[in-house]
Amino acid sequence: QVQLVESGGGLVQAGGSLRLSCRASGRTFGDNVMGWFRQAPGKERELVAAIERSGGTYYADSVKGRFTISRDNAEKTVSLHMASLKPADTAVYYCAKTPRTAFFANYAYVSHPNSYDTWGQGTQVTVSS
Repeated sequence: QVQLVESGGGLVQAGGSLRLSCRASGRTFGDNVMGWFRQAPGKERELVAAIERSGGTYYADSVKGRFTISRDNAEKTVSLHMASLKPADTAVYYCAKTPRTAFFANYAYVSHPNSYDTWGQGTQVTVSS
């Protein structure tokens, strides 16, 4: 069974950058679509970015051009580099895994939290104005 542990959250000023990391334990990490979600107080959990086994990516419109998702299958890590941060990016960020290896442009699938079967504990990101 895969377990996911996030790190790298913290407090940053608007316009700054942070890098989140998610480390997986278990044998199957390299085969799965991985995603980063976030949830702000009083709001639903939303997909930020996802990455396929092959490296194909998908980004929410709100973070395109500012966030970059990457993975290292050998190290069993998936990272999210966040730049030009805004106060609206403040949330708890979660790493998650799907049972699939690719989403084949099925953005409804990759965006829905129910498509993911394993979640990390979350890491807080706070962007001050």
